[in-house]
Amino acid sequence: MVGRHGRAASSADPPLTFAAGVRSEAFGCGGDAYAAGGAVPAPATCGSGASANAGGAGESATAIGGDDSAISAAPAAEASTAASIAERHSPGWRGGAIEIREASKSFPHPDGSLVPALSAVNLSISPGEFVSLIGPSGCGKSTLLRLVAGLDEASSGVLRLDGRRIEGPDAERGLVFQNPFLFPWLDIRGNVAFGLKARGRYAAEKRLVDRYLGLVGLERFGKVYPHHLSGGMAQRAALARALINRPLVLLLDEPLGALDAFTRMNMQDEILRIREEERITMVMVTHDVDEAIYLSDRIVIMTAGPGRVETAIAVPFARPRARNTPDFLGLRGRILEHLNFAGRLEEPAYQIWDAPGRGRLRAKARRGRFFSAPAPRARA
Repeated sequence: MVGRHGRAASSADPPLTFAAGVRSEAFGCGGDAYAAGGAVPAPATCGSGASANAGGAGESATAIGGDDSAISAAPAAEASTAASIAERHSPGWRGGAIEIREASKSFPHPDGSLVPALSAVNLSISPGEFVSLIGPSGCGKSTLLRLVAGLDEASSGVLRLDGRRIEGPDAERGLVFQNPFLFPWLDIRGNVAFGLKARGRYAAEKRLVDRYLGLVGLERFGKVYPHHLSGGMAQRAALARALINRPLVLLLDEPLGALDAFTRMNMQDEILRIREEERITMVMVTHDVDEAIYLSDRIVIMTAGPGRVETAIAVPFARPRARNTPDFLGLRGRILEHLNFAGRLEEPAYQIWDAPGRGRLRAKARRGRFFSAPAPRARA
C-alpha cells in the first residue's frame, strides 16, 4: 500500500486514528484504504458493504460497497481515488488540517434565552481535502464555516488549524461568500490587491495581483469596475481576492448559489482547477447535492438545528467526474433519501373532484413527500 508520502507502507508505520466520536465513511478500495475523516489517514479495511474500525473508541468507518447502504465504484476510479489520497498527503500539498472538537454555538434571543445553532460538532479535515457541508436550511453550516474562519467564537469546544487554536480571523483562512461583496469604488485590480494592502504586503508582493487575476481568467479586466462584470466574473474576482493572501484553507459559503446553471457548472470546474494549482484545503457550504458530489472528496451531512455532524460520506469517483453515470446518480439518490428529499410518491400527488358548476384541485406537500388532501363535501 502507498504510504503518506508516496513510499510503500510497512508494519513499522504507527496506526493513525481519529478522535473519539467521529463517524466517517471510507473510500471504497476493495482492499486497504485510507479513512477520510481524520486530519491524517487511518488504515481501514473496506469492501462490499463491509465495516471497519478506524482506531479510536466510538468511531466507525463504513466502506462504500455494493448493497443498499453503500455505493459501488469502478476499479479504475477506486485506484485513482486511493492514489489521490496518497498524493494529497505528500509534501506538494500545502493545505492545512482542520480539527473541530465538541464545538457548539448559541446566539442570544431577544427574550434573554440562548438559541443553539450548533451542538457538539466533531469533524476532522485532512490537508488538501475538499469537503462539502450539506443539510437543511438553518442547520448551522454557515455558522460552522464562520467559526473556522474566526469571524465568530464557539460557545464551547475547540477548533484548530494545523494544531494551532483558531482565535480570530487570519490570512491563512480565506473566505468567499455567496455574494462577491466587491468594493464598488475600486476596480478589479484594486479589489484583488486589497488584502495585500491591508496587511502591508503590497509593495513586496504586488506581482501576485497579476498572477491571481490570470489564475481566475480576469487578466484583461483589471481596470474594470465591479458593476461592469457579470455574476460569474464578479465571483472570480472574489476568489482571486481570497487567494492572493495564500491561505492554507479556502472556505466557500455557497459561492455559486446566485449563478445561473451553465455559469455555475463552469465555475465548479474553475474551482477544481484552482484547487489543483494552489493545492490547498477547501471547505464548501452548499445545498446542491450534485455540486457536492462533483466537487468533493467527502460530503458531511448535518442534522437540523441545532446542527450536528450526522455522517460523512466519501465520494469514491475519480476526477474528472461525469454527472450522468450510474454511480454518480446512485450516490445522488441515496443522499437525497438520507435528507428526505427524494420525493417518493406515497399517495396520489393530487385529487380532482367535481363541485356544482366547477372543478377543484388540491395538493399538499410535507417533508419532501406528497400527500393528497381530502375532498370537501359539495354544497347543495
